Amino acid sequence: MRRIVSLAFLLIAICSTAVAFSRSSREVSPSAVSSEGMLVGSSRKPPVSGWTLVHLAGTPGQIGFQHGYLLAPEIADLEKVFVLELTHDNGKDWNFFREAAKNVMWPHIEREYRDEMQGIADGVNARGVKLDIWDIVVMNAAEEWSYYVGQYDKDHKIASPATVTAPDHCSAFVATGKYTKDGKVVIAHNNWTGYMDGSRWTIAFDITPAGGYRFVMDGLPGLIHSGDDFGINAAGMVITETTITGFSGYDFHGIPEFVRARKAMQYSASIDDAVKIFKDGNNGGYANDWLIADTKKNEIASLELGLKNVTLERKTDGYFVGSNFPVSAKLAAEETNFDLKNPGLSGNARHRRWEQLMQENKGKIDVAAAQKFLADHVDSLTGKNEPSERTLCGHVELSPRGMGAWQPAFGTAGAVQNKVTDATMASKLKFTAAAGHACGHDFVAARHLSAHPELAWQKPELRDMKAYPWTEIAAE
Repeated sequence: MRRIVSLAFLLIAICSTAVAFSRSSREVSPSAVSSEGMLVGSSRKPPVSGWTLVHLAGTPGQIGFQHGYLLAPEIADLEKVFVLELTHDNGKDWNFFREAAKNVMWPHIEREYRDEMQGIADGVNARGVKLDIWDIVVMNAAEEWSYYVGQYDKDHKIASPATVTAPDHCSAFVATGKYTKDGKVVIAHNNWTGYMDGSRWTIAFDITPAGGYRFVMDGLPGLIHSGDDFGINAAGMVITETTITGFSGYDFHGIPEFVRARKAMQYSASIDDAVKIFKDGNNGGYANDWLIADTKKNEIASLELGLKNVTLERKTDGYFVGSNFPVSAKLAAEETNFDLKNPGLSGNARHRRWEQLMQENKGKIDVAAAQKFLADHVDSLTGKNEPSERTLCGHVELSPRGMGAWQPAFGTAGAVQNKVTDATMASKLKFTAAAGHACGHDFVAARHLSAHPELAWQKPELRDMKAYPWTEIAAE
């Protein structure tokens, strides 16, 4: 009996040692061991030309957990950027945004996206990153906080900092019919934003949700939506946008913009579907001119979505361009402080350049042409080839007029990345992308901060932004 008991203890000891060795050799924590089932169907690829492709699949909770777990270091890094940016630009502490996320936004977020964001929080915590659901919601709403704070301050008779504004963000076009080389859709977008968050805007998501359509999009770590809004779904829809400069207005009882943007990407099978999702519960947050393409019907649309003024135009032959100018004069007058008659403003100058390029390239527009457009440095006002806030490849820091010609608060800014696709590529869930400036110009943080000591507050998180060549991103 003693021999049998001793043998049993020996076997237990051997098994325990084997399990311990196995865990040690794989360097998997106990929390990660319990997470293995949640990670089935997900993957993260090594960066290619600056882009990191992440595949997520499953229920909202699974997709969220995979997202948080696979991108935990990047999410923790981005949270530091947002803490710095949002508190500086809006004059509020981080807890203000957390409370607003919990008490104002959360009640208007449907269960699917609540579960996904909770999954992100659970995923980062499983990797040892201590963020909670309210931090994740604040990050997802990053693009609409200036709208929220502007209205909040107005309602509470608080003088907002000059940095509480809706600045210029992005240049884009969509064309079809007689304007494109093959008569089918071509769509392109570059993301204008601050270089702090923009240098990190290099995640490509391939998501297969339990409900809705599979889709690919560019994005930031920790966000359930693209943020700068470029994506393609398996129903043949391609959606992008540019913001409306100087917009003000926010409905605290509406659905957050980031929820509607994600839902439109996931569930739209037509232009009508996308328009309905964007309009239902519109809160005015991150007011945009949405450029939408149905590649199966070869139809394109422009949905200018203000809070009070909403206009929709559709075409099967023609183009729409976006560069942060209000399309509707009524919207411009009633909901913005934008001067449509000032040709020197960034939005107006880039609008004029888009019109020139569309006419000069009628019948010749394809992916290669679109890539060249996004690298364009022609100032339509002067005719000079001179990168600045007035060129499609935006370089606010290189403006001969100084950085204040754009927005004093956002001096370290410009076109941080670029995407192009056409109908053929979209049918395969593919797009081409260039991280950094499409022209190939690198941004060097130390040199810029040395020239602009007033931006010293950005130093903890501002980093170099290398320009990479165009590369293809595709669903696996």
